[in-house]
Amino acid sequence: MKLLGNLIWLLFGGIFVFVEYLVSSLLLMVTIIGIPFGIQTLKLSLLALWPFGQEVVDEGNSGGCLSVLMNVIWICVGGLWICLTHLFFGLLLCVTVIGIPFGCQHFKMAALALAPFGKSIRSK
Repeated sequence: MKLLGNLIWLLFGGIFVFVEYLVSSLLLMVTIIGIPFGIQTLKLSLLALWPFGQEVVDEGNSGGCLSVLMNVIWICVGGLWICLTHLFFGLLLCVTVIGIPFGCQHFKMAALALAPFGKSIRSK
């Protein structure tokens, strides 16, 4: 079922979300200051490519205060808008019964988009 869900996800827009995050990740990595943010955007792109069967896990205190500071900067610069976009599409997809699994994937991406530092993606 995960394979079928991922293939449907890719056919109906997941590939576009992946490419969008990948291009923005590469653009962010052009500057030294943008490299940490580019890595987080790359994390979002990998989740957007194959979301079914993946889970976002908290790494604990791996980053400490730096992780909190980077998440605050991320939210102020654009993470909030990315999160709200995924929430909007998640709610839109959850209107129908067929769209609920795909809406849940957008909710997973919204949680990662709000505060990506200190989190990682793991296969279930």
